[in-house]
Amino acid sequence: MRIAVVGCGAMGSVYAARLARAGHDVLVVDAWAEHVRAIGENGLHVSGPDGAFAAPVRAFTSAPEEPVDLVVLAVKAADAAAAARTLGGLVGPDTVVLTIQNGLGSAEAVAAEVGGARLAVGIAKGFGASLEGPGRAHHNAMRALRFGSYDSLAPGEVERVADAWRRGGFDCAAVDDIAAMQWEKLICNVAYSAPCALTGMTVGQVLEHTEMGTVSRDAAAEAWEIARARGIAVQVDDPVEFVRDFGARMPDAKPSALLDIEAGRVSEIGFINGAIPREADKIGARAPVNATLTALVRTREAMFRA
Repeated sequence: MRIAVVGCGAMGSVYAARLARAGHDVLVVDAWAEHVRAIGENGLHVSGPDGAFAAPVRAFTSAPEEPVDLVVLAVKAADAAAAARTLGGLVGPDTVVLTIQNGLGSAEAVAAEVGGARLAVGIAKGFGASLEGPGRAHHNAMRALRFGSYDSLAPGEVERVADAWRRGGFDCAAVDDIAAMQWEKLICNVAYSAPCALTGMTVGQVLEHTEMGTVSRDAAAEAWEIARARGIAVQVDDPVEFVRDFGARMPDAKPSALLDIEAGRVSEIGFINGAIPREADKIGARAPVNATLTALVRTREAMFRA
């Protein structure tokens, strides 16, 4: 399969390298010129629990005029719509676009740019990755990927994409109800993203903390209640037990929102905790816990621009 990975950060690098190692014809597009140059000269190097390897990958700072079978949007949620507008010649009549971001809201923005009929939505569970330098990425966890149709993309097309990823060694499957899986991940994310970003604590520290542990569980329960009120078929009976089990499996993890705060970057909090009050508003409900957490993180981020 001809595949373009747009956004070759830590996660995008892991995706691209493993797909290329499986024999797919892979190119990457990223704005970081030094990263692109290193990949072009020496390949894309990835290390992790299953060893280290380098994969030959073509790299560009802007999308070439080269239609592919699959475009993978691996940028942050806030950048997804802008990235979709730059795809240009990568998208042909039969190209599938797969968007993989945290939270809720970015897929709608991408669909507005590329059309919902060609769009698949991906969820990455239990991934941890970082860039060690130009052309070099490391992953310390890689659990599962689940893909589903955003709108009317045929199930056979989603399965074809999932099979390409399985060939790359990913635990990947096509699912019928991607919305339910998005919400199940979101329930876990809201429990830790804002609380960790605000306090600097790891997931495990928030989980066990007297005050923040209560806030974390309230955020998760509120998200679960809104999901059920919206008619989302989440397979979660007890949201508190659900997020405690999630946190216990990765106590030393720092959510991406905390990593962004530590680096002085604006996070994806508007697509994570901030998604809950937006979804609540659609049914005339309120989500004060997540709305407050979002406002607090955004206030802290505003200091970066002051």
